[in-house]
Amino acid sequence: MEIRQLETFVHVAQLQSFSRAAEVLGYTQSAITVQIRLLENELETRLFDRTGKRVVLTPSGKEFMGHASRILYDVNKAKKSMNDDAELKNPLHIGTIESLCTAKLPAVLSKFREFHHVTIDKPEQLIRMMEHNGLDLIYILDTPRWDQNWVKVMEKAEPVVFVASADSEFAGKTLKMENILEEPFFLTEKNANYRQALDQQLALKKQALSPVLEISDTAFIIRMLEKNHGLSFLPYLAVERDIRKGRIALLHVEDVEISMYRQIFYHKNKFKTREMEEFIRLAAE
Repeated sequence: MEIRQLETFVHVAQLQSFSRAAEVLGYTQSAITVQIRLLENELETRLFDRTGKRVVLTPSGKEFMGHASRILYDVNKAKKSMNDDAELKNPLHIGTIESLCTAKLPAVLSKFREFHHVTIDKPEQLIRMMEHNGLDLIYILDTPRWDQNWVKVMEKAEPVVFVASADSEFAGKTLKMENILEEPFFLTEKNANYRQALDQQLALKKQALSPVLEISDTAFIIRMLEKNHGLSFLPYLAVERDIRKGRIALLHVEDVEISMYRQIFYHKNKFKTREMEEFIRLAAE
C-alpha cells in the first residue's frame, strides 16, 4: 500500500469523480483507475460504487476513509516536523468574498513571498469548493456558519453601517430609518448576505428600500458615494479607510443594527500546513 494510493483514494472520495481527481492530482484517469484497483485488490474489498458519472463510497470505503485520513494526517505531520525551520514557500489556494479581498487580503498576503491563488465567489460556492478539496481554506463575511466536517479557526463580529458622501446633510447625525428611506441608495445585489439581513430587518418594520443602483463591486459604490449624494449600506471594514480620510461619512441609524462575522474554515480532512497557520495568524491580527 502506497501513500499516493491513499491520497488518490481520498481525492476520489471527496470529489466523487475519477476524472476530477485526475485533474487535481495531475494524473491520467487511467492511472487513477489503476491505483484504486490495486488498493481494492490489496484490501480485498470494493471501495467505490459507480453510479453513472459519479462514484460513491461503499460501506467498506466509508470505513477505510477514516483510516486513510488519519494515515495521511500523520504522514503530513511527520513531514512538517522535519521542516519547522524551513521558509514558508508552499502556495495557498484561498477562497474569499469581494469585500474581504479588497479590504483585508492585501495586507495579509504581503507578508508572504510566494504567489497565492485567490478565488472570489459567494460563500455557498466557496464552501462547496472547500468540501471538494478545491481550496485550502476559506475566508468569508457572513452569518455564523458551522458544519461537523469543517474546522473553524476564526470568528469575529464586523458591523455593517450606513454611509454617505462627506458633505451629505445626514453626515454625523443620529437618524431613524424612516428619515432616509426615500433617499437614493446604492446597494449590493439582493443575494449579498448583509443586504439580505437589511431587507429582512426592514420587512419586519413594514419598510423597504428601492435602490437606484445594485452592484456587487463595493469599491465602485464607494466611488459613487464620493461623487454623488447617495447613501449605501456596507461592511465597516470595507469603508473604514475612506471614512478616516474624510472621503465618505458614517451615518448613525439607531433603529437598524446588523453585524456579520469574519470567519475562516478549512476541511477537517485537510492537513493544516505552516502556510495555513501563518495566514490564519495574520488574518486574526
